[in-house]
Amino acid sequence: MATQPIIVPDLGDFANVDVIEVLVKAGDSVKKEDSLITLETDKASMDVPAPADGVIATLTVKVGDKVSAGDTIGTLDSAGGASAAATATAAPAAAKPAPAAAAQPAPAAQPAAAAAPIPGGPAPEGAVDMLVIGAGPAGYSAAFRAADLGLKVTLIERYQTLGGVCLNVGCIPSKALLHVCEVIEEAHSIANSG
Repeated sequence: MATQPIIVPDLGDFANVDVIEVLVKAGDSVKKEDSLITLETDKASMDVPAPADGVIATLTVKVGDKVSAGDTIGTLDSAGGASAAATATAAPAAAKPAPAAAAQPAPAAQPAAAAAPIPGGPAPEGAVDMLVIGAGPAGYSAAFRAADLGLKVTLIERYQTLGGVCLNVGCIPSKALLHVCEVIEEAHSIANSG
């Protein structure tokens, strides 16, 4: 088997990017393009893929480490010696490997749960399930839909009156205005009921 370095690919304008997840450990079998680690910048997260099929020989990064493009994060034992040599010459290893540490196992993937209030007692004062920051008519409809589903919602608006520029200037009424009308009608009907 040929051993080849695992090199961090081009990260654009970013350097010293945080390692937020280590998905493999030494001895794991991987296929080409399998995710090995996850990196996070202030704008996005990305996975570093395996350069070829093989077995992880060493992994020299752990969660919390910082890496840059071109850093060597480990080695891969692969059957394709020619492709390993091509990869090694295409991306020179100008990195300082971090001390070897035990990689953490990847957490089991869990399906996303539907948004719902968290059970188990009262929430701290000021706690909310959803925060909408001045998102215009679409934001208002999302906020009201979440409230209709039982979530505690806080809406932060630039102006003191609900509706932002659209309702203040006289655009087509948003769903926020229509919802307010429904709430007012419900309040009147409840008042009439006693």
